[in-house]
Amino acid sequence: MKYFTIIVGGGPAGLSAASTLASAKGHLPFMEDKKILVIDEGNSDLNKALLKNFPAVDIGAKGVEVLSSMRERVKTLDNVDFVEGKVVEISGQDGNFKVKTEDGKIFEGEKIILATGFHKFDIKGLNAEILPHAKAPRPGKVMLKVDEKKRVSPGVYAAGLIAGEQTMVAIAMGSGTESALNLLSDLAGKTVIIHDVVKKS
Repeated sequence: MKYFTIIVGGGPAGLSAASTLASAKGHLPFMEDKKILVIDEGNSDLNKALLKNFPAVDIGAKGVEVLSSMRERVKTLDNVDFVEGKVVEISGQDGNFKVKTEDGKIFEGEKIILATGFHKFDIKGLNAEILPHAKAPRPGKVMLKVDEKKRVSPGVYAAGLIAGEQTMVAIAMGSGTESALNLLSDLAGKTVIIHDVVKKS
């Protein structure tokens, strides 16, 4: 099958992007039968975090537990699939990408969101410019050159650290949401925001 979007990375940015895209079902007609795939290598920096300044959870919450809770919540969405693995190559073009994992599996998708962190970027096949990370607290970190809509190239978006954001979970989540909305807005030809409201009784 061909996925609507393949998200590379299952940390807070990738999961927020997946959740946002999935929630567009019921809001945007072109999203009704679309499926999203998250391919996760399992190396999110959130696994090592102790969260004392993220107001959505208890002070001192362990990042590994927060990430697990986020992942389980996203897994309940019927239009999101998860695969564990390391992406080694992305080929093709906007609307027709092929994503290859280290174990030789190939997945097809229309769009790509990269949420791979800032430690390295070694995925082959993309026409992506790798830059020193401008906001990293330590040297040796990387980011991809993106435009104002976080596009790396046509059909390829970046989110979180690899998009040049700072290493904070709240920022990563917002960046993943923003990249997903940028993708949807590009397809809709107008600014798209996915909001649900409490129904009046």
